[in-house]
This record gives sequence, C-alpha cells and structure tokens, in this order.
Amino acid sequence: MSVLVQAEAFDPSLEYKNLLARCPGAAVASFSGYVRDFSSSGAVTSLELEHYPGMAERVLEKLGAEATNRFGLRGFRIVHRFGLMPVNDIIVWVGTVADHRGEALAACEFIMDTLKTDAPFWKRETGDAGSQWVDARKTDAVRRDRWTNPA
Repeated sequence: MSVLVQAEAFDPSLEYKNLLARCPGAAVASFSGYVRDFSSSGAVTSLELEHYPGMAERVLEKLGAEATNRFGLRGFRIVHRFGLMPVNDIIVWVGTVADHRGEALAACEFIMDTLKTDAPFWKRETGDAGSQWVDARKTDAVRRDRWTNPA
C-alpha cells in the first residue's frame, strides 16, 4: 500500500527504508512535516487534524498516481496522521523514488503542494490564543497552481 492515513505516530526512517525495499531506484526524495510550536496567533501547544475517512486516502492515492505518471516514479509513499498531536510530533511523510534526482525532488514537492490544498484535512491549533481552526493559506494555493499553470 502506498498511502496510509492513521492516528498513530510513525517512524519516517522506517518508512524510508520500507519504500526503498519495495521500490529500489537511483534517486529518493522525502519530506517530513511536524507540528510547529508557533502560528500567526502566537505559541502553539497542540494540533488537531480531522479528515474525511475514505476520501482522504483516495485523494492521496490519486496524487501519488499523478506524480508517478508525471515524473516517471518507480514508487511513492504518503503517510498522513489525524487526531490530536503535540508540538514536534510528525504529521506527514512523503517519499518518492525515481531514476534521477530532479524527478524525485519535483514529485515530492508536487505531492506536498497539492496535498495541502486538495486533501480533505482540517487543522485546529491550540495555544496561547486558545483554540482555533486554521484557514487555508493563499500561499498554499499559489504553490499548487504553479503545477497546473506553469509560468
């Protein structure tokens, strides 16, 4: 399985190792995202992620398939968490394997840029300013749009 959505913490180094065992290649790129200790509202102590079960997995599988076709990947892996997470907990890991570094790096970036806007996840931060849902950022849409509307 190339996509996993779960509440439990995971080990990104183990995900990397398993991806390479399943999909050997000459170039591997990965991204690990963690809960930040700050936001525009101040200090953050935890993050809660809600998701649309079933749909989240389908959207992530579609992103991986699109990246595979677009960049000629040998394989990919996306692991995304949901639930309540303290600061510094891992949220997401994306790994891509290709024959060349440019394709592996671009595919990893494409998946993350698109995941941020297209996958059905919602964030609520808790910290100094209380608890609030996080609005979509315009910069995320701009990053995603560069893949569909290249300059």
